[in-house]
Amino acid sequence: MQRALATGGVVRRVLQTQSRRGGGHGDGGSWFAPGDKDPSGILFNETPPPPGQKRRWEDWELPYYATGILATIILTVGLNAKPDTKIESWARKQAEQRLRESGLLDD
Repeated sequence: MQRALATGGVVRRVLQTQSRRGGGHGDGGSWFAPGDKDPSGILFNETPPPPGQKRRWEDWELPYYATGILATIILTVGLNAKPDTKIESWARKQAEQRLRESGLLDD
């Protein structure tokens, strides 16, 4: 019991300290506010190339994009070409076959 109370007190002190500092961030902002940092306007913090030059791909980008495109193609073709294994389709074929055998269904 004593240990549970001590743990609760530690958690309470940490939360109070974070609320005084600005929500747990060292830059003075809260969880939803931007804080004191000056936004640079650079996407993903990546510096743009000099004028007249193209951005070079990093080593991981080509295999990453190729794998995504290949997986999409395989799933699209594979899922469209899978056999029809629904019980309703099987039952319809069986019913049509029995009706033909009994002479109640004409082709």
